[in-house]
Amino acid sequence: MDTFIGLEYNIWWFLLLGAVVTGYAILDGFDIGVGAIHLFLGNRENRKIAINAIGPVWDGNEVWLVITGGVLFAAFPPVYATLFSGLYIPLMLFLVMIIFRAVSIEFRGKEPMVWWQQTWDIAFSVASIIMALALGMVLGNVLQGLPIDETGEFTHKTDFNFINPFSLLTGVTTLGLFMLHGALYLGMKTEGKLYDQLGLIIKNSTVFFILAALLLSFYTLLYVPHLTDQIKEQEWMFFLPVVLVLLMANIPRQVSKRNYGYAFISSTGVISALLVIGAVGLFPSMLHSTIDPAYSLTLYNASASEKSLGIMLTIAMIAVPLVAIYTGFVFWTFRGKVKIDEHSY
Repeated sequence: MDTFIGLEYNIWWFLLLGAVVTGYAILDGFDIGVGAIHLFLGNRENRKIAINAIGPVWDGNEVWLVITGGVLFAAFPPVYATLFSGLYIPLMLFLVMIIFRAVSIEFRGKEPMVWWQQTWDIAFSVASIIMALALGMVLGNVLQGLPIDETGEFTHKTDFNFINPFSLLTGVTTLGLFMLHGALYLGMKTEGKLYDQLGLIIKNSTVFFILAALLLSFYTLLYVPHLTDQIKEQEWMFFLPVVLVLLMANIPRQVSKRNYGYAFISSTGVISALLVIGAVGLFPSMLHSTIDPAYSLTLYNASASEKSLGIMLTIAMIAVPLVAIYTGFVFWTFRGKVKIDEHSY
């Protein structure tokens, strides 16, 4: 197989896919989280500040979702096809809610009536909650495995197979993590009364996430053992769950000192560590077959041709860093506390 700096093209694309998925989860995770806690923020003024805290960046964050879809489609087309075939309903629900949420943000400030703004506040929050749950349930099904036959096709039983205990637990954990991530982001971006109220919201979000994560961990150990096989076989990998636990423990420690910036860095690390542990558990599979592991779609039997991977890798090595630089530039430009003016949402 052809290589680049000692690594096969397939490995490079697996790493690239992991990087863009992680980038999307970190960036859109906090603005989805801000939406999920939106109705707990109190009066209309607080909600307006919250929307303006994510206003300059929320649509740019979703560029990483587009890149994720592009990487998956270009490098692993059978995985893309089977994933959308098997998880059509939650993925379409997620995409529809993206549109619904964007409309809510844009329409909320168009009229001054109280009922108008409250309606779009509810729409914004509900859409954000559904997005977090749907995204988590998709991830849960990918980690747990899908009924994939020997031809690599998804075998349908019902259209609602995606609803199962593991995917529900993953969805709730994702919601809790995004709520915490979003609340910490608001802690960095706000001041005054909203800043004072965030302490209780962050505390409750932390408890919610940790309880959900513990339940998910126990369920994984008992009923989804293939996700822990790699770590059990290679003991040096035990540092991954250790790092995850330390990062989780650091969040309440920093929150107690109101160091929301450091706590946000820790929640970013938690998202990254969880996705890395999931990827390690699946490797080299990308979609695990629950019928027979031999039928699983891997980064070797479900990739594009080596020539295509090589050409596209050159393009990706230029384009992805440019998008990352642009994203960093936007965040730097809009750094600091949120100020409301006539141009606000």
